[in-house]
Amino acid sequence: MSEAGTGIKLLRVTTVPISLQLLLRGQMKYMRERGLKVITVSADGPEVQKVVEAEGVEHHVIPFTRKISIVRDFHCLWLLIQLIKKEKPDIIHTHTPKAGLIGMVAGWICRTPKRYHTVAGMPLMEYNGLTRLILNLTEHITYFCAHRVFPNSNNLRRFIEQNFSYSSKKLAVIGHGSSNGIDLNYFSRSIIPIKERDSLRQQLSIQKHDFVWLFVGRIVGDKGINELVNAFLKLKSTHKQHLVLVGSFEPELDQLNPDVLKMIESHSNVHLPGFQEDVRPWFLMADAFVFPSYREGFPNVILQAAAMNLPIIASDINGCNEIVVHNKNGWLVEPKNEIALQNAMQHALDKPDLLSKFGEEIRSEIEQKFSQDKIWETIWQLYSNS
Repeated sequence: MSEAGTGIKLLRVTTVPISLQLLLRGQMKYMRERGLKVITVSADGPEVQKVVEAEGVEHHVIPFTRKISIVRDFHCLWLLIQLIKKEKPDIIHTHTPKAGLIGMVAGWICRTPKRYHTVAGMPLMEYNGLTRLILNLTEHITYFCAHRVFPNSNNLRRFIEQNFSYSSKKLAVIGHGSSNGIDLNYFSRSIIPIKERDSLRQQLSIQKHDFVWLFVGRIVGDKGINELVNAFLKLKSTHKQHLVLVGSFEPELDQLNPDVLKMIESHSNVHLPGFQEDVRPWFLMADAFVFPSYREGFPNVILQAAAMNLPIIASDINGCNEIVVHNKNGWLVEPKNEIALQNAMQHALDKPDLLSKFGEEIRSEIEQKFSQDKIWETIWQLYSNS
């Protein structure tokens, strides 16, 4: 193994490049500047060149897919093994389920000295039957081949301990949770000009005193979009309300209910600006953030909304309930419960004095626990002491 901080070669592997660009933004550059040689691996995509330029890393494309595809997955395994044999990394660190499985197996076959996998949410939580068995098996294989497994929230760690029977020595949460922490200087209301907020509202025909609910993420069923749209349509207020859904549809993986999809596309007060690389102006233009997801590891978007002082309504699930404290800095609701979500949203409308209070409270909470500098330093220590 190379000496700490000098010459350590790190292979960071994700299924798709957008995870490198958004979920791990800045982390590879930080490690490179501390003396590591960082190589990134993912499927191809428009984000690859952005990652190479922003992080200053060497990137290799392997055609991973998020779907179950035995032939293609074995092909990707073979390609990754060849890459590992060529590069001889000291550390492999994987993210996302498919990259974790293939990356950890490849590292185990090649006997890579240190093999780490971060768990950020588990799709298997939403499946039963044969699919659940297959996903359980892939998790078992991933954890078996890894030296260390890092759930990115404490509740997710407990879930893994209870369902996969791995010892606490193999499992660890980095800091208080999160894969990348939050850049509190970047996600700050003070650095976004108010004119950007006003411009967005004007583009969407939203008036100054209209109330704006915001969601940022994949616009799919397991993010709670069906419940969110239905709850929004039933709210009562003296102010005109708008629901802004920032993100992309993924109909091939998780289609919305047809009636909800039709309503989204036709309702004048439901807005679909699409995927946005810089979400900060959207947080600034909103009055509250709603995130009724069914499952999460540790949602970065909650950290981002909190850093922008937005009051938050979120599902009472892994990760969300480690940031949002019910009735202290936001509201937690039972997942998949449309009535509970509607009641929480109505309560927020009826208690405007709580909105600014909760926005300040939750910003303070993440300043204390989830600063990006602290997360990166902890990961750096992990790498350099390997």
